Amino acid sequence: MTLKLGVNIDHVATLRQARRAHYPDPLDAGAIALSAGADFVVVHLRKDQRHINQKDVADLCKLFPKQIHLECSCSDFAEAVALKYKPHSVCIVPELPGEITTTGGLNFTPVVQKRLLKMIEKLHKKNILVSLFVNPTAADLRIAAKLGADIVELCTAAYSQASSKKEAQKRLQELALAAFLAQELGLKVHAGHGLNYHNVLAVADIGGIKCMNIGFAIIARSLFTGLPSAVEEMKNLL
Repeated sequence: MTLKLGVNIDHVATLRQARRAHYPDPLDAGAIALSAGADFVVVHLRKDQRHINQKDVADLCKLFPKQIHLECSCSDFAEAVALKYKPHSVCIVPELPGEITTTGGLNFTPVVQKRLLKMIEKLHKKNILVSLFVNPTAADLRIAAKLGADIVELCTAAYSQASSKKEAQKRLQELALAAFLAQELGLKVHAGHGLNYHNVLAVADIGGIKCMNIGFAIIARSLFTGLPSAVEEMKNLL
C-alpha cells in the first residue's frame, strides 16, 4: 500500500525571508509538490512567523482547500488563524522559545490538556480534522484519544537521531507499538520529524501508518534535482 505524503514547504518560505523578498513563493511550491504526487501541503505557522506567515496560510487554504495541513501551537493566535482560513487539517505541536525545530511531542500537563480540549472542540465545529504531535508512548496516545483527536502524528525524532543500528531498531519497535495502540484507540496514524531518503523506508514499513509528513529533506534535495523530482522520489519510496 502506498502511503500518503505531506510535503512541508516551510523552508521555501525560509529562503524567501532570508532576503525579505516576494519569492520563492510557497504557493508555487505547494502547486508543484501536489502536481508531483504529494497528497498534502504542510506548513508550520509559528508564533514569530519566521518562515510561513498568516498571508501564506490564507492564500494556500484558498487555493488548495482540501490539501493544506497546518501545523501550529496551542495558542490564541494559531487558533484564530486556523478557524478563519479553515485548512483541511491542523496538527497541534509544541513550540519552545529559541528552538530551531520542533524537539518532541506535546507535553500533556493538566493545563495543556485543558487548553487543547477547548481548541479541538472549536476546530471540530469548523469541520477541521485535528492531529496531535505526540511521542510514541502509550500514555500520550491515550491522552490524545481522550481529548478527541482524529489523528496522531508520531514523532520520529528519536529514531532519526539514533546513533547506532541497535538504538534505531529499538526506536522503530516503539513506533510500531505506538502505531498499533493508536489504531486500537480509534486514531489515524501519521509520522514525521527528521525523516529523509535514507531512513524513511523502515518507518514506512510499519503497519498502520497512513501518511508521512516530510519537509527539510525534500526541500534540500530539490536544490540539486528540482522540486518535482525530489517529491516524486520520496513518493516512490513510499
